[in-house]
Amino acid sequence: MAKYLLVYHGGSMPESEAERGQVMAAWGTWFQNLGPALADGGNPVAQTKTIAGGSVSDGGGANAATGYSLIEAENMDAAVALAQGCPVLLGGASIEVAETFDVM
Repeated sequence: MAKYLLVYHGGSMPESEAERGQVMAAWGTWFQNLGPALADGGNPVAQTKTIAGGSVSDGGGANAATGYSLIEAENMDAAVALAQGCPVLLGGASIEVAETFDVM
């Protein structure tokens, strides 16, 4: 099975303690539903810098990464299907699904 990096872009944080609890419960349910396909639940990201052409700039541009997870799936279509259940989508985020491959 291949590994797929799910890169989260955008979205919003829960505004209240009750909303935070609902979001965390949704993440727990999604992780449970993924079962052994979940390789790394990931985390949100905070500060970002972009390096291009030897220059360093603050931020990740117009569509900066806001978090990630790593899953395993038979193919890209299966990975996309698994990603579509991710609770980050409920907060207005988008998900970039990228197949990884072993080089070393």
